[in-house]
Amino acid sequence: MLRSTAFLRLWTATTASGIATWALPFVLGLAVLSRSLTAVELGVLLAARTAGFLAAVPVSGVLADRYARRQVVLVSGLTSALAAPVLAMSVGGSLVVAGLAAALMGAGQGACRPAFQALTAEVVAPDQRQRANAAMTLSVRVTTLVAPGLTALLALFLTTQVLLLGIGALWLVAALVPPAGTGVVAGASGSGFVADFLDGVREARRHPWFLAGLGALTAVIATGYSATGVVLPLVSRDRYGTEAVLAGALTAYTLGALAGALLIARWRPRFVGWTALFGLALYGFAPLSLLLPVHPFVVVGAYVVAGLGIELFNVPWFTATQREVEPSKLARVSSLDFLMSYGLAPVGLALIAPAISAFGAAAVLVACAVICFAAPALAALVPSSRDFAPRT
Repeated sequence: MLRSTAFLRLWTATTASGIATWALPFVLGLAVLSRSLTAVELGVLLAARTAGFLAAVPVSGVLADRYARRQVVLVSGLTSALAAPVLAMSVGGSLVVAGLAAALMGAGQGACRPAFQALTAEVVAPDQRQRANAAMTLSVRVTTLVAPGLTALLALFLTTQVLLLGIGALWLVAALVPPAGTGVVAGASGSGFVADFLDGVREARRHPWFLAGLGALTAVIATGYSATGVVLPLVSRDRYGTEAVLAGALTAYTLGALAGALLIARWRPRFVGWTALFGLALYGFAPLSLLLPVHPFVVVGAYVVAGLGIELFNVPWFTATQREVEPSKLARVSSLDFLMSYGLAPVGLALIAPAISAFGAAAVLVACAVICFAAPALAALVPSSRDFAPRT
């Protein structure tokens, strides 16, 4: 696989898009520290970015099945690249212009995700896709591990505007480097975007394991991710009196995810679907570790386990989707995946804080842990979930 120029080009492009996606909120956060933005303006820009992402995902799924996936990646990457200098010039100036630029960058990010998933199935041979997906997620995890310190260091010498231009350059790489695909696309059906998207939904419904797994993933992200995102900083500050627990837990999660990606790159479990869902359920230990006054190392260990488990799920999940879904509908099914799993995450974050105020942090953490354990277990009861494939 490493001798494949096409794969290396695809890996480079997806890595560049992953770094750019991660970097935008971090750089805008640094702008708050430098007083180029207020906290309210940061919230507006991140909300605009999320709105652009969610609006673009279903549309790009249809387009990537109608036309060449490479062209969809090109247009989406160029959209984000061109929006970057506009955002750079408007930060600290017009909030309306900055918001529109952030929305366009989010749209470019959302548009490229389904197209990249479908392009991977075109470029990589079926027996190499699990390793390919693991290699791509490894690059993302390494980025989240080393990039914060590197970006903070660059911020000592470079302005926010220059860093935003750097994000635009990364999007240029994502747009221009990918190889041409060789897969079959559906072509324009003449029935409209909604009808084509619903056709993708029907394709997803043909795979009970997909619906079950997507439901479990959405439940874990909307509850477990959201609860720990809100509660972990509070626990680190109030229970342990230091931000070190917060930093240690987040680093441990990334290290666990790296280990999980390395493991699943070569491991071929007998029942891949059950193994993946078991890995997803391991995230329940994260909110559980925040429930009781345990040693900080227990919290860190729980996040290592959670990170390990999430990649035991992600890599087989992407690989199975690329294998089982009709190739001409793969982008639409992938867009449904991203729309549900990522789309409901902001809803979970918005509801967690009021729930904690109403019922207390302990009750919310217990509920989230139960959901994280129970949702994958229920998904595993679907017969085809055992192998993420139809039962034969």
